[in-house]
Amino acid sequence: MKAGEFRTSIGLEIHVELSTATKLFCSCPNRFGAPPNTLVCPVCLGEPGSLPVLNARALEYALRIGLALGAEVAPRALFHRKNYFYPDMPKNFQISQYDLPLCRGGSLTLETPEGEKVVGIERIHLEEDTGKTLHPGETGRIYEATYALLDYNRAGVPLVEVVTRPEISSPEEARLFVAELREVLLALGVSDARMEEGSLRVDSNISVGIEGRMGTKVEVKNLNSLRSLRRALEYEERRQKEILSAGGEVVQETRHFDERSGTTVSLRAKEEAFDYRYFPEPDLVPVEPDPGWIKDLRASLPELPRERRARLASLYGLSRQEAALLVSTPGLAVIFEDAVREGANARSAYNWLSGEFLGLCNARGVEPGESGLTGRALAQLLRFVERGAINLRQAKEVLAEMLETGRDPQEIVEERGLSQLTDLAFLKDLARKVVENHPEEARRYRAGQVKVLSFLVGQAMRLSEGRANPALLKQALEEVLKGQGAV
Repeated sequence: MKAGEFRTSIGLEIHVELSTATKLFCSCPNRFGAPPNTLVCPVCLGEPGSLPVLNARALEYALRIGLALGAEVAPRALFHRKNYFYPDMPKNFQISQYDLPLCRGGSLTLETPEGEKVVGIERIHLEEDTGKTLHPGETGRIYEATYALLDYNRAGVPLVEVVTRPEISSPEEARLFVAELREVLLALGVSDARMEEGSLRVDSNISVGIEGRMGTKVEVKNLNSLRSLRRALEYEERRQKEILSAGGEVVQETRHFDERSGTTVSLRAKEEAFDYRYFPEPDLVPVEPDPGWIKDLRASLPELPRERRARLASLYGLSRQEAALLVSTPGLAVIFEDAVREGANARSAYNWLSGEFLGLCNARGVEPGESGLTGRALAQLLRFVERGAINLRQAKEVLAEMLETGRDPQEIVEERGLSQLTDLAFLKDLARKVVENHPEEARRYRAGQVKVLSFLVGQAMRLSEGRANPALLKQALEEVLKGQGAV
């Protein structure tokens, strides 16, 4: 690195809530959006005498994440108590993992404008989530609130923490990493990864080095959107560079990102591991995954996003960006491939899904995978269009009704009488009426002004109430105008 040149190093701690039916150490439902403090029991409330029991499905999901990222599963993992002042944890400690995590190592490959970049994983461990503290006020910020409300529904929800090595070199790479990891989680089916609901949250550690020296690490907490992650890191990178350029020193601390101002503000001095006073959880035995089970889990992993994007692009002639859209949008690639298997043209299927279909989903506020559309139904709709049975406007109307009612496209077409008119004799009669009603335009066409044909086609479509097949109608008009359609 040249003298005076800055180098940014970023490490991420990504917290993933698992989509299990129950919490990590008790049988309370794991569900978002329930009334406050209704999904609780003596275990997750930390009442005396209550004992935790590990959720086997949560362990399986954590192992699937580790295997998908190429991590090494530990032959023996241990739960620890992480002691800290937790206002949102009734027992005032968190059951987590410390020096013997479930998985170590692994990596994730990013597709950047400069090419592929491999980012290493430090560790992957399983822990329980904390409750949620609400700060009533205009902004919900702690420093502007006069009191706090505690909701313990989230306390005890299974959480996997993925900790990267400090190998990310820009805020945009950090955004790409979280976006790619989110796609992996969705492909595995272990989390809904909804950042807006808090089931995927990011803490970032960023340092800026100068003149060959390592920078001082600063943590930015609880970033809950890809946009916030990039904005927070861009501001923090700029702040540290300004301090170093002025000859100052960056202080190691934990900072909070303010969405309104786009700046970070200091929260507290950064804690070290010894501040948490880790010690082994006495009420849980060590986790020693059976090698045969690990082998079965590895064999059951689905196709991961990077491989799926490459396959879709190669098999169906899509660009990298088109394949990325299908894979990154939950449920979209499944509908696409099912439609193609049912006989739909790949290009037509992609165009309809990426355009009209996504627009309808956004307007209704539903994910494509939850819309009810199947590949079979889409293929059937596209066959109507390709055969000329319905026009594009009618097809859009049918698709909208399919999403609204879940009905079959053929049923909708037949009920609404949308089939296009394709009988050539009928269309010639229609053409004659238009020519008789517009003699001046007919004369101009016969005189060589062929552009007037578009006007005549439009008039004929109006007479047919939009049901005439445009191509056949144009053919009929041409024949009538040239005298071939005379009786």
